[in-house]
Amino acid sequence: MTAFGYHPDILARFPNITGGVILAQGLRNGLTPDALQAGYEVEQQAVIARLGSTPLSDIPSLAAWRSVFRGFGVEPTQYRSAAEALLRRLTKKGDIPSINLLVDLGNLVSIRYALPVAVFDTRQLAGAVTVHVADGTEWFLPLGETVAEHPEPGEVVFSDTTRRVIARRWCWRQSDDSAARETTTDAIITVEGHHANARADVEAALADLLHLLESYAGGVYVSGVLGAGRASIEA
Repeated sequence: MTAFGYHPDILARFPNITGGVILAQGLRNGLTPDALQAGYEVEQQAVIARLGSTPLSDIPSLAAWRSVFRGFGVEPTQYRSAAEALLRRLTKKGDIPSINLLVDLGNLVSIRYALPVAVFDTRQLAGAVTVHVADGTEWFLPLGETVAEHPEPGEVVFSDTTRRVIARRWCWRQSDDSAARETTTDAIITVEGHHANARADVEAALADLLHLLESYAGGVYVSGVLGAGRASIEA
């Protein structure tokens, strides 16, 4: 069984959270096909043109994430949400490097909707993944590192039943042992928002992700939108 959900404390403290979740099995990952890569590059340039000189802090979805980060004691200009960090790189560097098919699909949808999208390989996870407030005893393996660290008490994390953290500071950084690699076949994919139009934007982004996955990665899926009315999903 694969499952993902929000702890009741998270739903109480952040009642506007809307999370689109895909529980995927039997995926084909690898290099991004040329046709998709070309479309991804076109999307990047379209996003740059659409943003123009607009400060990222003025984008409602990113502004809402900044407020949420402050809500659990994190300075959002020191630790940026994944969507803001990705768009910041795009606007400053002019492009986003290709990583692999699943990562590129997530990044494409993330920049299109200015929402954080995460793809978590589930092979090392145990039990349900829960979004909750850390007490500091959990452990996290940073990307590219071999020594684990502990999250700060009070920050929002994603962890499994063994207290393995796969995302720190909600949507700031993903763990090395959950990163989508070319060998990834099963995954949890999330897209989340807190802003006024989060429900509509998350639903659109989720539909986009499902279409792209079905077109390029195959597999089977269980998907849904979580929030105040529905706290978890399982397959």
